Amino acid sequence: MRKIYNTLSMITKLLWFKMEMEQIARWAYILFVAVAVLMGLVVGYMAYNAGTWNDPTVADTNGWVLLIMLILGIIIGVTSITAKEVTPFLIATIALIVATVANVWSPLSNIHELLYYWATGILNYIVAFAAPAAVIIAVKSILPIVKEK
Repeated sequence: MRKIYNTLSMITKLLWFKMEMEQIARWAYILFVAVAVLMGLVVGYMAYNAGTWNDPTVADTNGWVLLIMLILGIIIGVTSITAKEVTPFLIATIALIVATVANVWSPLSNIHELLYYWATGILNYIVAFAAPAAVIIAVKSILPIVKEK
């Protein structure tokens, strides 16, 4: 009887830890997206004031923010996406990348150029965060297929 109790207690602790980790991962993802949005607004405003993304100060800041977003994306890719979330996450990431490449925000500069810089910065940072996570998740989901054959 004691053995059953200890086993159930251990299972309960593991499930509780897993639930806590999932909640932490979800909050981390939300926080990382908020960081991407905030930095997109800040660096986008810097680029607007400079008149270009190629200004040395803007380029340096942009490079550091991209590096940070890349590292955060790797953390999310390794820790937080579950098996049932793989397909929706990869499809969403593909949509974000297509939107970035298509430069869908360029008409915003007709309204106000700052809107274009903000939208471009936000989208670039979200993609910089999501793309490494998508690569890691894609590799993790392909590995079992390769091992079976």
